[in-house]
Amino acid sequence: MISYDLVVHGGTVATPSGIVRTDVGIKDGRIEAVGDLGSATAAEKLSARGLHVLPGVIDSQVHFREPGLTHKEDIGSGSASAAMGGVTTFFEMPNTQPNTTTAEALAWKVRRAKETSWVDFAFYVGASPENADGLGLLEGLEGCAGVKVFLGSSTGTLLVDDPAVLARVLRSGTRRVACHSELESRLKERKELAKTVHDHPVWRDEACAVESTRRLLEAARAAKRPVHVLHVTTAGEIPLLEAARDIATFEVCPQHLTLEAPDCYDRLGTFAQMNPPIREGRHRAALWDAVKRGLVDVLGSDHAPHTREEKAKPYPASPSGMPGVQTLLPLMLNHVHEGRLPLERVVDLTAHGPARIFGLPTKGRIEVGRDADLTLVDLKREHVITAAEQRTRVGWSPFDGMKVTGYPIGTLLRGQFVMREGVLQGKPGGRPVQVGAFVE
Repeated sequence: MISYDLVVHGGTVATPSGIVRTDVGIKDGRIEAVGDLGSATAAEKLSARGLHVLPGVIDSQVHFREPGLTHKEDIGSGSASAAMGGVTTFFEMPNTQPNTTTAEALAWKVRRAKETSWVDFAFYVGASPENADGLGLLEGLEGCAGVKVFLGSSTGTLLVDDPAVLARVLRSGTRRVACHSELESRLKERKELAKTVHDHPVWRDEACAVESTRRLLEAARAAKRPVHVLHVTTAGEIPLLEAARDIATFEVCPQHLTLEAPDCYDRLGTFAQMNPPIREGRHRAALWDAVKRGLVDVLGSDHAPHTREEKAKPYPASPSGMPGVQTLLPLMLNHVHEGRLPLERVVDLTAHGPARIFGLPTKGRIEVGRDADLTLVDLKREHVITAAEQRTRVGWSPFDGMKVTGYPIGTLLRGQFVMREGVLQGKPGGRPVQVGAFVE
């Protein structure tokens, strides 16, 4: 008879076959059993009565700013914020200083994360004209989440706006390529329209995103290379992506599902500024429709912190981006409470989906053999999000003062608490994740 290290009993568990009242047995950091374990022997038993037990959230788009920009964030502070929000794995973006474009830069981040990350991790390598032909070798290195392409300029200097360079990138390697899709030539043409922050979605308009995504999908088909379109924001992109399910997946962000223009700019000013922009209600409605129809594959926070002083600069000198890794799950649980989508869909978007499309064989599901990464949530708990509770170094949130119903109260990484009732537990123990395996 197996003796477990931990049995989580009496909870309502989100399994791949449905949400059921059952127990989870954990041994050596892995899920050993899912079922009735009332008579099982365990070193520790944890009552989850009244709670939902979800697979640990996988946030596949964060910017933790290390190296080079650690006055805004570092891997330690960003991963602490992740753990506080129920996130057990993150994929971090390459637009640091220096950019993560070489094996040496990637290895530095992996070493640093092994020392300081509270949760498990992988890092994107940024595509550039200089490394376009060698990306296939880089994507196989330890801790590599894959390749990231900036088709339009955003924070930092990474940019691939030449179709010939993009074709080279797509021919180098086999894994799904993550893309920031905005058309750089249109951004340059329309820059003079950016007078106030309310003009941000006018400058970076719908056509800018739609035409970029149309060209990206054509290039992906020509290269026979799967792509993943990050932070989709427009109604016009949805039909294109729906017709390209064989070659493309896509992500939306909680802030684009929660905020809309012009209200967000009226209330928050430049603190609502991000790329691609938060847009008017018809785009938000189109994103929700795509979520409800099962078209959206992943939710990512696009956690992109800047200091209050930086964000307060007059537009357009103000940088784009906002914190979000700690509020991703609370926002979506509140949407569940308000009836916008079922909890099963949140689980698919934050765990099953990322594990499936990025190939994470040990993550994303509560089933035997997977890592025991669990997020315990109280769907009835009312909570007011505050800037003070954010563990991000910049210490602010666009959702400061928002009341939500449904909140993460425990985060377990490989069977060990890293957050319990709003308090970090133990010490950083994150590891690089295996990415790129085929997952059914």
